Amino acid sequence: MKERSQIEDKFKWDLSKFCKNDDDFKSRLQILSNKIPEIKKYEGKLGDDKMLYECLELEMKLVQEFSLISIYAHLRLSENNADRSALEMTEMISFEAQKFSVATAFIHIEMNKFSKLRLEELKSQSKFKNYVRLFDEIERVKKHTLSKSEELLLTKIDECLGGNSDVFDRFADVDLKFDDIQDSKGKKHEFSYSKYLVYAESKDRVLRENAFKQMNGKYGEYINFIATNYINNVKEDCVFAKIKKYKNALSASIFNEEASEIVYDLLVRKVRENVGLLHRYFEIKRNMLNLDKFAIYDTMAPVSTELNKTFTYDEAIETIKQAVAVLGDEYVALIDRAKQERWIDVYPNKNKDSGAFSCGTYGATPVVLTNFEGTLESMFTLAHELGHAMHTYFSCKNQPIQTSDYVIFVAEVASTVNEMLLLKHLLSKATTKKEKMYYYDYFLRSVRSTIFRQTMFAEFEQFAHAEYEKEVPLTAELLCEKYEELNNFYHGKKVKQIKEMRYEWARIPHFYNSFYVYKYATGLSCAIKISSNLLNDKNFVKKYLKFLSSGCSQDPITLLKNADCDLLKEETFDEVFVTCEDYIKNWENALI
Repeated sequence: MKERSQIEDKFKWDLSKFCKNDDDFKSRLQILSNKIPEIKKYEGKLGDDKMLYECLELEMKLVQEFSLISIYAHLRLSENNADRSALEMTEMISFEAQKFSVATAFIHIEMNKFSKLRLEELKSQSKFKNYVRLFDEIERVKKHTLSKSEELLLTKIDECLGGNSDVFDRFADVDLKFDDIQDSKGKKHEFSYSKYLVYAESKDRVLRENAFKQMNGKYGEYINFIATNYINNVKEDCVFAKIKKYKNALSASIFNEEASEIVYDLLVRKVRENVGLLHRYFEIKRNMLNLDKFAIYDTMAPVSTELNKTFTYDEAIETIKQAVAVLGDEYVALIDRAKQERWIDVYPNKNKDSGAFSCGTYGATPVVLTNFEGTLESMFTLAHELGHAMHTYFSCKNQPIQTSDYVIFVAEVASTVNEMLLLKHLLSKATTKKEKMYYYDYFLRSVRSTIFRQTMFAEFEQFAHAEYEKEVPLTAELLCEKYEELNNFYHGKKVKQIKEMRYEWARIPHFYNSFYVYKYATGLSCAIKISSNLLNDKNFVKKYLKFLSSGCSQDPITLLKNADCDLLKEETFDEVFVTCEDYIKNWENALI
């Protein structure tokens, strides 16, 4: 794998919008550190409207600067997780962030004492117009806000905890080393995260099998270490939820995002009710691949070698632009800007973060990290992350800083809308049955990985937290057994498993951001409906762009309702599975 210095600059992101360089980071961090104590002068004085306004405005200015320099440090580390200078910067920002958190803790504690009448009066004042959502939130969380001394103690405790995700990231991205794997001819292949999907999609079945075994089996070699780290993460979630007077860790997570447990439960129930569609899909794919027995390592196998081609980065960008043209000229122009202004870090390099993500904050255009390998999957990943970036761009452009940062619950909608538009664009250009079947497979594979698989993940982490809350001892073996049980249910009895799959849960980084994964499933469910509306109703484009521009100006359930996606109703999920049924029937008809 190439060193970062071997990658051309035009394929690296430009982080100067956050900080000019490392020296600028250190200089600005020092200035910020010196400013933090200034906010303490407002402590005990927030009963005065003028003092309250000044305090909130100062806090926002500090938050914005913190965000800019913090993102710079973390992205520098993402470029190369072995970079000691970058790691030092993330430690520096973490230390200052904790100081800031302690210094500003009094703000919410004092505001929590405001009566409902006082909060309503503040909301009526024009100078506080950008803080209306904050005042609503103060009223909403009162029952979960502790005393001043207790909140300060929790803030201090938090300084010593919450590192489980960092431990996993350092282990997975730096310390974990994979072995070479062989194909059916005995040829050895270098293995890495970015190569995994390439091999998983290979037409060589032996290579696919060995890729699955290597990826999951390697984590199995460290299962006791990883399980201990994850179990500690679960314990922290549960203990903090109990201290803050939530029913359980799941309730705490959902409450904090203003979402609804109804959505979580409804998703799991509807996915389980429709798991037969997934099994039908596997059977069609088995026939297409001419296999006697369909195995877990066949789930990503190509049904046609006709489209097993590569794309250059430029070709991927142009194809994405064509696919999202329905969203208007400004949206397409932003894709061009992302490329030309170097919002995107394109190719893999040694010790770079695996996978892909988008990141942004108020006051700077967003950035995207990918590990582009030239595959169709890489192009879809790029489209996905650009969807996040556009969401960030429109929200920051149209909202004040106070309501510009949308929550995760809606985040996975914009990204998967881009994916669905790309898929439908490619399908509309298909001229042969083989091409169409390839894209039918791609859609159903996306539903499998994003709706069925992420819901399976959601069940797993719900189980882990619930068992601890019932005082059942969590062990590596218990977690592996549960994951194996869920894996068998979701894939069905006809899919041949491999023993290494019981360790798959141990390589999922999102489990350290508890109850995150189900939002992928709800996000794609909404995206399927929204993409259909965009292509069938010209007037819907304005409604969707308004959604992208809304930030967190309303709760996420309402924001999605405004985009014609009511996740509190079974019908929304039913539409997803009707669409799946249509794709399966089209595929079956194409085989006749």
